[in-house]
Amino acid sequence: MTQTLDRPDYNHRQFLKTGDPAVYNALVGEEARQADGVELIPSENYTYPEVLAVLGSVFTNKYSEGYPGRRYYGGQEYTDIVEELARDRARRLFRAEHVNVQPLSGSPMNQAAYFACLSPGDTILAMDLSHGGHLTHGAPVSHMGKVFRFVRYRTRTDRSGAIDFDELSAIAREHRPKLVLCGHSSYPRELDYAAFKRVADDVGALTMADISHVGGLVAGGVSGNPLDVGFDIVTTTTHKSLRGPRGGLILCRGGLARSVDSSVFPGLQGGPHMNAVAGAAITFGKALQPDFRQYAQRVCDNARVLASGLLSRGATLVTGGTDNHLMVVDAIASFGVDGHEAERALDSVGITTNKQIIPDDTRPPLRPSGVRLGTPACTTRGMRPHDMEFLASAIVEGIVHRQDERRMRELQAQVRDFCARFPVPGVESNQ
Repeated sequence: MTQTLDRPDYNHRQFLKTGDPAVYNALVGEEARQADGVELIPSENYTYPEVLAVLGSVFTNKYSEGYPGRRYYGGQEYTDIVEELARDRARRLFRAEHVNVQPLSGSPMNQAAYFACLSPGDTILAMDLSHGGHLTHGAPVSHMGKVFRFVRYRTRTDRSGAIDFDELSAIAREHRPKLVLCGHSSYPRELDYAAFKRVADDVGALTMADISHVGGLVAGGVSGNPLDVGFDIVTTTTHKSLRGPRGGLILCRGGLARSVDSSVFPGLQGGPHMNAVAGAAITFGKALQPDFRQYAQRVCDNARVLASGLLSRGATLVTGGTDNHLMVVDAIASFGVDGHEAERALDSVGITTNKQIIPDDTRPPLRPSGVRLGTPACTTRGMRPHDMEFLASAIVEGIVHRQDERRMRELQAQVRDFCARFPVPGVESNQ
């Protein structure tokens, strides 16, 4: 049995304050920004205080190339413990045959998954970026878009924004992809994984789902799990709706275990960040608890109420609403301003969002038509559906009255007073 030793509780903040005041002041400023405003970027969240503690721990110091029991450096007794904890908890959480917890972030995670089962030049069928896909799903500006041949499917042009599986099947039969990939960064509807699996089976392709955005919803049982319908590979980041450290997780069927592991190391990266792996172990343990299921449900409930509140105030939403944690406002159609201007207006009153392209957007990526919103972070702070009505009103007022300096100052004060009721985990103790 491992002996637990009592060690001094070093005050790392005091070391930082005296050792590098410039960085310390930036840290204090960021803490205040997060506490005084509301975070509505759907890919962001507040991690657990326990995760913050281990990210700044001595696990940062350790190189751990290889896998538990098969490392290239000595001194791995405790790193093996935390990686095995992370792997075991992730397997149970997602009902996976095999997991790899070492990817440093979402992009290398997906790259490793591609190289685990494909060769350069192979064809991948994936969602078009402007219709909700992700850069790593073959956007022309990404390196993966140059290594593999991506063909893309889109959503319907009607208000539903649904995926047309007849069209998707026709594309698959024409191009015969080696991999059918589903997943998104800005699609607000539940994906029909069984339908994707049928398309892939029809052409003899492997299946991969990138659930990075909805990983926490899948873990919490409020969104479908692609592994339950026989997907070959599933990837997810460990932050976003999972609330963990920034990192990646690859889940796969047992037959792909060796190729996935060798694709991550030594194929793509060297030593894992063991402080993040330890944080992932904590995160998966938290997600296995019953109250995480309640959290995941509240995230979705809050999103639906926020979407309804925006619609009732004249906003136009891509697909007309949401099934998950996010929504996309067509700012041009709703308010006659582009997403960049809307983002800046909301930033000025303490509401953090991000500009977002919409399906078949004719505007450039830095001045797109939309704004993306999500509820994981505000739900983490304890906000409930009735609080979404205030946020819906503040969002619309912040955009509509963006040129009224008096009204914007009033709105900023209202947002700050509102946020004071909801402490930020891991921040409130440092104020």
